[in-house]
Amino acid sequence: MPVHFHSDWEDSMIPTAPGRPYPLGAYYDGHGINFALYSEFATKVYLCLFEASHKNKHDLIEYTRINIKEQTHRIWHIYLPDFEPGQIYAYRVDGPFDPHNGHRFNVNKLLIDPYARAITSTLEWHDSLFGYDIHDPSPDKDLTINTEDSAPYIPKCIVIDSNGFNWGSDTPPNTPLHETVIYELHVKGFTKLHPDIPEEIRGTYAAIAHPVTIAYFKKLGVTAVELMPVQHFVTDRHIKFRGLTNYWGYHTIGFFAPDVRYSSTGTYGEQVLEFKRMVKKLHKAGIEVILDVAYNHTGEGNQFGPTLSFKGIDNRSYYRLAEDDKRFYFDYTGTGNTLNCRLPNVLRLIMDSLRYWILDMHVDGFRFDLAATLARELHAVDRLSAFFDIIHQDPVIGRVKLLAEPWDLGEGGYQVGKFPPGWAEWNGKYRDCVRDYWRGQPSMLSEFAERFTGSSDLYHEERRGPTASINFLTAHDGFTLNDLVTYNDKHNERNGENNVDGESYNRSWNCGVEGPTDDVHINAFRDCQKRNFLTTLFLSQGIPMLVAGDELSRTQQGNNNAYCQDNEISWLDWQNADQQLLEFTQRLISLRRQHPVFRRCTWFCGKPVKPGTVEDIAWFKFDGQHMQVEDWQHDYAKSFGIFINGREICSRSSLGRQLIDDSFYIIFNAHYGYINYKLPTEEYAKNWILILDTSKDKVITDDYRKKISRK
Repeated sequence: MPVHFHSDWEDSMIPTAPGRPYPLGAYYDGHGINFALYSEFATKVYLCLFEASHKNKHDLIEYTRINIKEQTHRIWHIYLPDFEPGQIYAYRVDGPFDPHNGHRFNVNKLLIDPYARAITSTLEWHDSLFGYDIHDPSPDKDLTINTEDSAPYIPKCIVIDSNGFNWGSDTPPNTPLHETVIYELHVKGFTKLHPDIPEEIRGTYAAIAHPVTIAYFKKLGVTAVELMPVQHFVTDRHIKFRGLTNYWGYHTIGFFAPDVRYSSTGTYGEQVLEFKRMVKKLHKAGIEVILDVAYNHTGEGNQFGPTLSFKGIDNRSYYRLAEDDKRFYFDYTGTGNTLNCRLPNVLRLIMDSLRYWILDMHVDGFRFDLAATLARELHAVDRLSAFFDIIHQDPVIGRVKLLAEPWDLGEGGYQVGKFPPGWAEWNGKYRDCVRDYWRGQPSMLSEFAERFTGSSDLYHEERRGPTASINFLTAHDGFTLNDLVTYNDKHNERNGENNVDGESYNRSWNCGVEGPTDDVHINAFRDCQKRNFLTTLFLSQGIPMLVAGDELSRTQQGNNNAYCQDNEISWLDWQNADQQLLEFTQRLISLRRQHPVFRRCTWFCGKPVKPGTVEDIAWFKFDGQHMQVEDWQHDYAKSFGIFINGREICSRSSLGRQLIDDSFYIIFNAHYGYINYKLPTEEYAKNWILILDTSKDKVITDDYRKKISRK
């Protein structure tokens, strides 16, 4: 039986006006504030206003509840004249409590505005945050009702002035995709231990914008920072009670609000200004800002999760619920719920959020977590879904960088190579293949060549170029580069899950000993392997992505799932940074950026582009002879040479000039021993200059160049 609450609070004496249904959220127009909230099945909506306690400014008192009576197209709206930015607010929403039909209204639960631009604090876990009796031992306890007020424990929303920041002459760098080098980092972890950053701002947006940090980015050579989630998120209750935290941040509850955890200046809207200052300073240095976003789910979990926002505002109008019993949630993400992108109001929420981050916060692109979930229409992943249709036609969103993690946890969720034109994808097949090749797996030459040249098998048929592939060796989830060559097995004991969490098949090789060792030969080989991986990454066609700290030999001590480790496991250890590997990486990225032959926009064709010239790419055996079809099939083959023709790039510069570059001959050898190579015949080049050797810990610059004969 559905249950209805009866909320007969007296009407507030505050003067109001009907307001407008748009824009959604709380909007200050210079004269007052318009509030608008979407809820299809609500029977009453209350706007709750808060002020600081006279005894403690951090204690917020709910001083009035305003019954919103105006409703237009399922949007509840009201206008408060003379109210100004800084006003703290939230909602209470009344309606049926009927879980089997998808309704979980509970007017006793204070709710975060889905469109809140700023949120005051992090969640303080308490039983009142749940809509049911959490201590009921029954498996049907979510059908019970908890009438305790959750207001003291839930963060509140803050009205901000979107026009109150001076962007000056800020302009986006608009780095072309083929010139992009992405650097994935965690806002807190990157600077928390940095000795040259003022201690009071370490781990914050301000620290990312500090001159020391920006100088590091510039010297390294990256063109874009990809920030792990900074939209306001929650830490799961069970993680908090284990003494851990949601370090990665993939449980979003505020899709418009920069997370307050990373603010050094304040929690009442100052976090918005600090984020904007960070973007402005990065842009001035020519560095783009890409946000890692998780629009596929929220931090409210399944039927046993808390009631924080969407679930209490209109559960049925936001989440994907089971067809036969809407008490239960579809879970394509492994988090308990999935936002229902088939519904117009959910699509509008996502698009409004993306536009806000572009227009108001000036970000340059997005990496969509578990992006296949967004493309699910009924159950199957549909590359022609409404989500993609709207993205393609949007004049704001369609012009920024759109990066997909092209999989989710549902059936048929692995969609690498299947996203539409205009998207670049995290190429999981690149990661897996390159790892397998360098650990000496058999029969890898053919696929390795495909991945090195941009993965045309995945992207060519859809008329996408090599820049559709985001090449990466490691990411935030999984081993670091150092751990990839140091551990065969994961060591996640400190996560408190008996080491069952995290991927067990890592395609890693410890080079003979599990974990750190004093063996100089093994350490030297591990160092060489790191250089092999990095060289492969930055000389491959496509967009390279480097994880922060891999260039410093950062270790997570074998933990390949450090999602809950807000400590030295995840933070960059600047004091013990591998300076030699850092310098190698800097020169390697510089080599890539200096030579357009490694940054092609078009596919190789494997034949002369013009009569009388050699191929744009050619493949050789150790004896200097061309690779034949049968040579690719040998399971024991682990080495080959690649000629890349710099005079046959078939692209023009931004000024319209034909690109001409040096030609390169690259020898890959994953065999356990040295192999003597004979260089190609004179039709390819009369003389060669050695510029890079991964066995010698450096990229050889002009000062060290040495002519090599063709013996």
